[in-house]
Amino acid sequence: MTSTIGVGLIGYGLGGRAFHAPYITATPGLALRGIVSRDPAKVHADWPAALVAPDVATLLEDDSLALMVVSSPDHLHAEHAHAALAAGKHVLVDKPFATSLTDARALIAAAERAGRLLTVFHNRRWDADFLTLRGLIDEGILGEVVSCESRFDRWRPVPAATWKEARAGGSWLDLGPHLVDQALRLFGRPIAITADIATLRRDAPAPDYFHATLRYPERRVTLQSNKLAADHGLRFAVHGTRGSWIKHGLDPQEAATIAGRRPGGDDWGHDPREGLLTLGDASRAATRVPNRRGDYRLFWSALTAAIRGDGPNPVPADEALAVMAVLDAGLRSATERREIPL
Repeated sequence: MTSTIGVGLIGYGLGGRAFHAPYITATPGLALRGIVSRDPAKVHADWPAALVAPDVATLLEDDSLALMVVSSPDHLHAEHAHAALAAGKHVLVDKPFATSLTDARALIAAAERAGRLLTVFHNRRWDADFLTLRGLIDEGILGEVVSCESRFDRWRPVPAATWKEARAGGSWLDLGPHLVDQALRLFGRPIAITADIATLRRDAPAPDYFHATLRYPERRVTLQSNKLAADHGLRFAVHGTRGSWIKHGLDPQEAATIAGRRPGGDDWGHDPREGLLTLGDASRAATRVPNRRGDYRLFWSALTAAIRGDGPNPVPADEALAVMAVLDAGLRSATERREIPL
């Protein structure tokens, strides 16, 4: 199949506006043909010619759409993905895959019955800093990693009046999927997890802090997020048997699309904040490591190829299910105040 793949987008909040629509339109072989939104004016401000559907059922009736992107609020992910699969569409679900492990498993079964591709938007696999860290590990520069601290901190002292601030699971199901997926890509499935998930901001409607430790036989991986961090620059602190790598700052792609920039250009995905590499050999000075180029477009081009039968699913559903298993165990660990085996 070489024809253009028609795409429908369910939801036009931050995910639809910054992470999906710009990349769909920038990917050869994809065509954004319809968007479900309660605010057509907001959609048309960005995409004047876009067809705006009033509800999911209306969009699913369009036979020109082969791929549906589910970017609705978390609690609707499973419902909308099931409807799209039942309509014979391939489905991309924004993270989190679902709000429960049971729902995630049911979606995989539904995709298998329908014979359709199901993938999850773990786009942070294509962050500049993550790609740089993966290269350092693969090349043996750090030796055997014994500890890895991965953080997504924020300074948002006043909770916003949005569904995202009140989502079930709070930050753990918002930012946690990114950190968990990256950890699993780097180190595989841990033995167990211990998680502290809390609400620290006054009047916050859902948890806004988490500190989770993934236990491996010979390493510890710490995942953390705090929305009351005025100094929120630290992204990674990784220590191995040969040296350490410390990285500040976030991949720039999200900020670029939120600001209205379309993906492209020679500098796209370039992260100018280099990490600091310190080797254990005291005779060698610490050095700055240029970042590899981040590029979320690689996910979209791989997805296009997979739908056409020309390549693998960029994020297979079973990998997303493994992330959900860790997230679910983290919630149980926080509730029961104990380590949960995985």
